[in-house]
Amino acid sequence: MIPAGDENIRVERVVVNHLIIGLNIVLFIVSIMRPQMLVPGATGLEDVINALGVKPFFIARGEMLWTILTAMFLHAGLAHILGNMLYLYIFGDNIEAVMGKVRYLAFYLLSGLGAVVFHIASISLIPPDRLLNYAFQGVNPWLVPAVGASGAISGVLGAYMILYPGSLIRAVGFWFWIPMVFRVPASVYIIFWFAYQLVMGVFTLTGIPTGVAFWAHIGGFLTGMALVPVLVNREKLEKLRALAAWRLSGYYGEGYYYLTRQRGSSEPGEA
Repeated sequence: MIPAGDENIRVERVVVNHLIIGLNIVLFIVSIMRPQMLVPGATGLEDVINALGVKPFFIARGEMLWTILTAMFLHAGLAHILGNMLYLYIFGDNIEAVMGKVRYLAFYLLSGLGAVVFHIASISLIPPDRLLNYAFQGVNPWLVPAVGASGAISGVLGAYMILYPGSLIRAVGFWFWIPMVFRVPASVYIIFWFAYQLVMGVFTLTGIPTGVAFWAHIGGFLTGMALVPVLVNREKLEKLRALAAWRLSGYYGEGYYYLTRQRGSSEPGEA
């Protein structure tokens, strides 16, 4: 099922999440229309990815470490960026809301770093004889550049799993060819998502190329979960939970009035 939205209460306007989405979109457009602006001499998206993507061999040697950052904001195609930005738009604002702008940015980048670590570790775990499966296709996984925001976004999903397990996710599925909207608890949706990543991640250890860095998703997810206790803003989280409890108990108006008075806000969504 494709996520279409969630039903959380917004506790404040988000900024960083929207800026990250905007930066990803701008860089994708530039990498296609003006690739030489990102990489001198580049003639297309492939050249940009090859120059700025994460190549495990070099990272393991302590070289080209700056590509860990650049790779997080590049994408290999339209479907790639649309899928990633959809997930980030739906889930990311909720995490920024309970971390704050600076902490959320640190959280996002650290989740992306954790994703790279797991990705490289997974390649090192592939038995040497299984690497022949890559060789037969003319591919060396140590030199294949990896790009995309999905590692960092997986961290967002890990945090969402801890902070909003009971939230409802609106998801679009298909009954034969008829699209249908379902409401699924976040815990169920994300557990199924993670289970798929895990199954496919184990499959990649057989040495069969999939074209997807599943262990980067797994690593980002686990990193995001681990960072929640460190980076979450307890005051913001308690206000959100109090507001949610008031709404669910039928006293949303009074709860909103109380919380907004505490901060002097008068606009909906700014409690």
